[in-house]
Amino acid sequence: MTDPTDETRGEGNDPTAAERGAEDRHARWMAQLQTMIDEVTTAAAPTARELGAKAAELAARAADAVGPFAHRAAGVTSDVGQRVASRGREIATDLRRPAGPPEAPSDTPSDEGGDTPG
Repeated sequence: MTDPTDETRGEGNDPTAAERGAEDRHARWMAQLQTMIDEVTTAAAPTARELGAKAAELAARAADAVGPFAHRAAGVTSDVGQRVASRGREIATDLRRPAGPPEAPSDTPSDEGGDTPG
C-alpha cells in the first residue's frame, strides 16, 4: 500500500484522500441519479404512449365532427363569393356607363354667390 503522505510522488499530482473520497461519492450519486432517471423513463413510457394515443383519438374525433361543418361552410362560402363577384361586376359596369348627356354650361348667370343690387 502506498502512504498518501509519500513525498516521492510530487505534491501537485496526487489528490488527497478527502478529494478522492468526494470524487467517488460524486460518481456514485451520479450513477444512482442516472439509474433513477432510467427507471422513471421506463415506467413512464407506457403512460406516455397511452397519453399520445388518447390525444390522437381526440384529434380524430374533432376532425370527424368538423369535417361536415367545413364542407357546408365551403359551399356557403362559394355561393357568397359568386354573389359578391357578380355584384362587383354589376357595379363596375354601372360605373363605366355614362351617366347621361353631359350638361352644357349655361350662359345665364346664376343667383348663387353673386351680389344683388339692393
